[in-house]
Amino acid sequence: MLARDIMVNQVYKVKESDTVRSVIEKFIDYKISGLPIVNDRNEIVGFISDGDVLRYIGKHDDHIIDSIYYAVVIKGDDEDFDQRLQSLLHLNVMKIAKKKVVKVAWDEKIEVIAALLGKKQIKKVPVEKNGILAGIISRGDVIRNSFKELI
Repeated sequence: MLARDIMVNQVYKVKESDTVRSVIEKFIDYKISGLPIVNDRNEIVGFISDGDVLRYIGKHDDHIIDSIYYAVVIKGDDEDFDQRLQSLLHLNVMKIAKKKVVKVAWDEKIEVIAALLGKKQIKKVPVEKNGILAGIISRGDVIRNSFKELI
């Protein structure tokens, strides 16, 4: 079984020029947790997940750098939680997205995809055909398609 056999063809995505607000709206409207980011040619240029959003809005601890000559405190958060939520909505999606995207080819074998999702500890992976976004595969897609003949 190959990626093209199990991938979801209707892929929700955002453009590299979009704000995080459009990402959050899609997360809520479609009950999803990650989106590929594409350029005008539909090439994958990034990926944003709920984890990226959580890392931004979560509490950031202060760090103290101490040496013999000086001590520096790097403040973790200048904004409170509600302010971080508001400021995040206006950011360009590429500010918090992963730019080094784990992706698979359209003709990749399902066992390679299963290993990749497990090893990288990611929930989904975009599928490319000739450098263009063609689909997306989640952990659930791999499990459902792997076991449907056995159960």
